[in-house]
Amino acid sequence: MTIAKIENSHIWERQEHEHYVEPEWCSQRLFDVEKFNGAIWDPACGFGRIPIAAINAGYTAAGTDIIDRGYEQAFKGIFDFLHLKGKYEWDNIVSNPPFDIFEKFTYQALSIARNKVALIWLVRRLAAARWLQSTPLSKILFLTPRPSMPPGEVITRGEKPGGGKQDFCWLIWDKTYKGLPTISWLHRDK
Repeated sequence: MTIAKIENSHIWERQEHEHYVEPEWCSQRLFDVEKFNGAIWDPACGFGRIPIAAINAGYTAAGTDIIDRGYEQAFKGIFDFLHLKGKYEWDNIVSNPPFDIFEKFTYQALSIARNKVALIWLVRRLAAARWLQSTPLSKILFLTPRPSMPPGEVITRGEKPGGGKQDFCWLIWDKTYKGLPTISWLHRDK
């Protein structure tokens, strides 16, 4: 006899500008295991979770976003990362970018970062992303347990997210790296 398991998950409607919020542990744990040389910039900072985690880990960090989502420490206010004019450089870029423009966002980040780029992405899209082969991708860190990343409005309403249906990972590029990426797991509880 098979017993059906109740699935406690949400399916959120797609959000304009792809504002989905990662649990705080995702960036906290990244900064526990990955070392960055220099300042951190999150150009899709949303509520500021990644810059806050970077600052708490001892880094100088800043955040911007294309829409004001209430992160009071965001510099320059509203900032369109993909349409920068002039020359921009930053030591490291760490972000949870919109997945619908992930490839374009990655190439922009790689053109600006002097050292490393770390971005959250959907695991299910890795196998088809052949464009990654031409980049200095050094690590893939699978997030475990599976985090729930609801739309920002869910967090704003005070709801407690849970039951995520997608698997996520950190992709880390090192501008000096040559070779195949290593694969590991980033556990919430160390």
